Amino acid sequence: MLREYAPLLLLIGIVVVSAMAMIVLSHLVQVKRPTTVKSLPYESGMPALGSTRDRFSVKFYLVAMLFIVFDLEAVFMIPWAVSFRELGLLGLIEMAVFVLILLVAFIYVWKRGALEWE
Repeated sequence: MLREYAPLLLLIGIVVVSAMAMIVLSHLVQVKRPTTVKSLPYESGMPALGSTRDRFSVKFYLVAMLFIVFDLEAVFMIPWAVSFRELGLLGLIEMAVFVLILLVAFIYVWKRGALEWE
């Protein structure tokens, strides 16, 4: 049984050894030139504006969570679209119910004003 897994174990061993070698070599070869500019925090190459302790609005987090929830709709639709012909009418009805539930949720969120920036 070990003979069947030998190529896989060999590959895992090579990957672990090469990863560790790269980390060790990068620490040995690197040139450290610390400056005050390099130690400053930045966001996307831009200097930080204000304090890092500032709080974000709850609307920011709410819109982010809603984006994730409604983005998952597309993730569930891709496998359905791939196997659409095999699922037949029952698959179409199930997806219609799924989309209807998400549409009702979207309308509820929209009417509550969760998507408006103030």
